[in-house]
Amino acid sequence: MSKKRIDDIKKNLLKENLDGLIVTHDDFIRYLTGFTGSAGILVITKNSSDFITDFRYKDQASKQIKGSKVTIHSGDYLGALEDSPKFNKNNICFGYSGSYTTVAQLNNFKKKFPKALFVNADYLTNELGWVKEKDEISSITKACEISDLAFERILNMVTPGIRESELCAELEYQMRMLGSERPAFETIIASGYRSALPHGLASTKKVKNGDFITFDFGATYNGYVSDMTRTIVVGKATTRQKKIYNLVLKAQKAGIRKIKAGVSGKAVDEVCRNIITKAGYGKNFGHGTGHGIGFFVHVGPRLSILSDDKLKAGNVVTVEPGIYISGWGGVRIEDDVIVTKTGGKVLNNSPKNLLEV
Repeated sequence: MSKKRIDDIKKNLLKENLDGLIVTHDDFIRYLTGFTGSAGILVITKNSSDFITDFRYKDQASKQIKGSKVTIHSGDYLGALEDSPKFNKNNICFGYSGSYTTVAQLNNFKKKFPKALFVNADYLTNELGWVKEKDEISSITKACEISDLAFERILNMVTPGIRESELCAELEYQMRMLGSERPAFETIIASGYRSALPHGLASTKKVKNGDFITFDFGATYNGYVSDMTRTIVVGKATTRQKKIYNLVLKAQKAGIRKIKAGVSGKAVDEVCRNIITKAGYGKNFGHGTGHGIGFFVHVGPRLSILSDDKLKAGNVVTVEPGIYISGWGGVRIEDDVIVTKTGGKVLNNSPKNLLEV
């Protein structure tokens, strides 16, 4: 698949009248070449593809790289191309990713290739990996299976007095033991009043009886991620906790039912948001309903009131509405969903009824 992906980039270079694209982001490089290392640069032109790395990755690159010529170079990677005639023509035009290329990197490009023009070519990579191939779906599905099983195991540890940080350490350990390469992102575990923080990273706070606990986490398998959220109660849930939880669950299920190829991300968001707003909690749902996942934890399409994206068959998106009440707590429920022509297929199997542990 790597060769096809690079060939697609080459076709887009011709279409956009660009001479080349410089790729610096590790995840983009992995997606385009299969290389899992953390140092290197990929330069794609209309007729060639060059991957440059250093001695540390000599054997790894030779085994993993597909569809690109591998060059081992000491020092600045671009130095390997400095004297090449094809990279030193007058007014040659290179694209780069404005979202991921640093100012220092861009200045280095200009220094190495003084005759070249450089333009932000985010539009060439903006939808890279949005529509998943069969093997990508398989990897995301496996990452979801790992997340589900790790969550099942962590529930046995939840007890008053345990710290959020301890739960976080055990959850990430279990994902590793089940085959995850790394956490998909920094794990969120927030209990009690801290569950009102949408991105409340695990702290040293001790869990108390009666607390909500929000777990937002993901595994990585073959470079592809999962991203799930479950909220539970320690001990018996109050009437208010049940009300808020069931409202979020109703909105989340409605959002999943709305998913289908051709539907806008905005429409999915509206379905969830309208349910929460009509119940009087619209001001407590302050983020988008979801986003695409893949080799990044946040890719397109977006499910948001601000989104212009249309869902396509093969997208994998999260659906994650929430309600957050400062000083009291919050609830978020999130699944990963494959978009098909006829609807959405949920990949997560963890229970969504309110768990009282």
